[in-house]
Amino acid sequence: MTDRATTTTTTVSVRARGGDGRLPGAWALGLRRGALEIRQFFRQRDQVVFTFSFPVVFLFLFASIFHDDVQGSGVTASQLYVPAMMASGIMSTSFQSLGISIAVERDEKALRRLRGTPMPAAAYFLGKIWLVLFTGVLETAILLAVGTTLYDVPLPTSAARWLDFAWIFVLGLTGCALLGIAISSVPRSAKSASSVVVLPFLVLQFISGVYISVDSVPGWMLDLGALFPLKWLCQGLRGVFLPDSAKVLEQAGDWEFGRIALVLAAWCVGGLALCLLTFRWKTRRDG
Repeated sequence: MTDRATTTTTTVSVRARGGDGRLPGAWALGLRRGALEIRQFFRQRDQVVFTFSFPVVFLFLFASIFHDDVQGSGVTASQLYVPAMMASGIMSTSFQSLGISIAVERDEKALRRLRGTPMPAAAYFLGKIWLVLFTGVLETAILLAVGTTLYDVPLPTSAARWLDFAWIFVLGLTGCALLGIAISSVPRSAKSASSVVVLPFLVLQFISGVYISVDSVPGWMLDLGALFPLKWLCQGLRGVFLPDSAKVLEQAGDWEFGRIALVLAAWCVGGLALCLLTFRWKTRRDG
């Protein structure tokens, strides 16, 4: 599949040359690369089913087990899980997906072959971003549909709340995607990629308020989770989709939208810096 991707990219690049022999810009090639990434993703049916069903299954399990009213919050435990699983789904389609797939492509030398084509390096990353954006939007829409239909999670009624949802989604997805690109350089081989990426993601879900309500997580764990974007992504989405009465469950007793924006934006900048410092087109054994 990666060989076909490399060949297709090279062919598209060559055919796209204008009369003066120049290639299109990185944005145009990145869009074509993104379309290719999306087509390849949907050709792998088992990956598609797992990616989109995993958060939905976990939402159903946790919401079925813990469904009582949360005292003093005006919401049920089931409703608390909906925005949390949405945040987890966003990080899954960005951080986890990119961290594993790029490590595999590097190990299979697909990145080296792509680097040798006329395609600008930026087009490769733009293609990945288009893939993450597409799958992230679809994953979020599925979870939102399940949450509103089965667990009575109300949709925001004001334009301000939808605007909050938009910037939280974009900043959260971007920060997690950049972190995924950065961590893709850690695995030494394709075989170890899943373990290296999934373990920290699993730990973050427990200490960031995804599987366990934040009022039940020890303070030092929440402080540790606050160093990463998932905790703030969960908190922001709770602020969008839950009533203000649920603020009492937060560590600070407030949604803290300003702090959420600062932390997620900082992760976008910091994640980009990490990518620039750590990304490699070759494996360590290739030198």
